[in-house]
Amino acid sequence: MAYDINNVFAKILRGEIPCDKVYEDDKVLAFHDVQPQKKVHILIIPKNAYENVSEFSENASDDEIIALMRAVPKVAKLVGLNKDGYRLISNCGPHSHQEVPHLHIHLLGGEPVGVMTDNKKARI
Repeated sequence: MAYDINNVFAKILRGEIPCDKVYEDDKVLAFHDVQPQKKVHILIIPKNAYENVSEFSENASDDEIIALMRAVPKVAKLVGLNKDGYRLISNCGPHSHQEVPHLHIHLLGGEPVGVMTDNKKARI
């Protein structure tokens, strides 16, 4: 998978596709997922073109990395997830089932999100 300048998040960032925005600053955009998997499902993305977390961590500026990480609790608080908790997921590559080649963090909550795996040996 390589960065596709016509991926859905790139189009959202260019204003070609609307989004239900939750938070925005000069480096980060957060918006409601159009196919939510939980009561609250927000996508948090960097505004620059990074395919996944590996590319982002290798190539993003310190300011971009800090902005993305600081946006997470801000967004969680804005949507009321700061008290009961939430789950973050960022898929990276084909084995993870990453569907959009633009780094995105799923912020899930508003209800119990369940265990990470049905494998009782695996405990995270």
